[in-house]
Amino acid sequence: MAEFPIETVRGRFPALSLVDDGRRRIYLDNPAGTQVPLTVADAVSRCLLSTNANLGGFFETAVAAQQVVDRAHAAMADFLNAASVEEIVIGANMTTLTYHMSRTLGRTMKPGDEIIVTRMDHEGNVSPWLQLAEDLDLVVRFLPFNERSWQVEEAALEALLSEKTRLVALNYASNLTGSINRVKALTEIAKRAGALVYVDAVQFAPHGLIDVQELGCDFLICSAYKFFGPHMGILWGRRDVLDGLEPYKCRCSSNVLPERFELGTPQIELMAGLTAAIDYFANLGASAGEGGSRRQRIAKAFEVSIAYENALARQLIEGLSDIEGLVIHGITDPERLAERVPTISFTVEGIEPETIVRQMNAENIFLWSGHNYAWEVVHQLGIPAEQGVVRIGIAHYNTAAEIEETLESVHRVIAMLRQERS
Repeated sequence: MAEFPIETVRGRFPALSLVDDGRRRIYLDNPAGTQVPLTVADAVSRCLLSTNANLGGFFETAVAAQQVVDRAHAAMADFLNAASVEEIVIGANMTTLTYHMSRTLGRTMKPGDEIIVTRMDHEGNVSPWLQLAEDLDLVVRFLPFNERSWQVEEAALEALLSEKTRLVALNYASNLTGSINRVKALTEIAKRAGALVYVDAVQFAPHGLIDVQELGCDFLICSAYKFFGPHMGILWGRRDVLDGLEPYKCRCSSNVLPERFELGTPQIELMAGLTAAIDYFANLGASAGEGGSRRQRIAKAFEVSIAYENALARQLIEGLSDIEGLVIHGITDPERLAERVPTISFTVEGIEPETIVRQMNAENIFLWSGHNYAWEVVHQLGIPAEQGVVRIGIAHYNTAAEIEETLESVHRVIAMLRQERS
């Protein structure tokens, strides 16, 4: 495999060259949102300046705006391998879309029906279902993850399913532990029981190729700002399922797909940025030697970026493992790196995560502490929710030198804090 073109990649992201009082920035806050290529910012700007109009008109800017919207749906169909652009619903963000879809799906449920949610998910794929259950007198069953494998196990799901199960809400990868679930296998089990499957792929989408047709799920959702795009969410829904749903919407708005699930005026300029983000992946795949379709080039981009990110994750995990009293909450076996995304969370005995993060932020190393909305994860692990973890999230624009500098900072800060305590 050709060497990953890290310098070329970094050159496409203007934020990576910013300095503060002469100090470089190290962006390891990526699970909360990535930086964007210049092409994404240019696309947003160009749309606002030259195609700024609402949809439905016959004049030049309205026609051009519709083309922007159509291109965004087509780009996401390629990114997710959807069977049709009509299966792509674009909206404000993952949580808003999930709340909207949960209420729509609630119209098909009755008191006593059951929903399964996991203890591995971001709260955006838990609270909407809990509150729907409260509204409709549904039964909620919680599916834990295995604390040895760090994944949701098939047998655990099978044990919860019943003839009353109407929906299983799964996540593809944890935003705290980084673990990747075997979504295809879990989906097959849920579908045999007659349940719909709703997959949160927000944390997986920046780090792995998604194929909704292969997964077999009914819904899958992700967020563009996690994979180098603008702040918006994208929901894929299986066409035959969407056709049978009655969404909450204005009486006079369109009844066609996907418009009937896209409430109000769309974020047209952000859709322009979304297309540019997808084309960024395609261009990365082309630079790695793939000359085929956009989908094929996207696949190649993930092939080369996964290998690069896994090397950085291995470097980070090995460096953190040297610190006495530090516990990594997630897969650490180097032979299992393919079963996790490069999001590494840890706690240190006797030191609050925020104390570590504040010191490292002061060194212009950007990362987060807290539960990061992985509310069920911290509770299952017995981690105080008010403290949470230190979370370091790698993207494919990070470098081995940045990881080494970050490790030096972690060692130094922990030693300093321990010295202050003694």
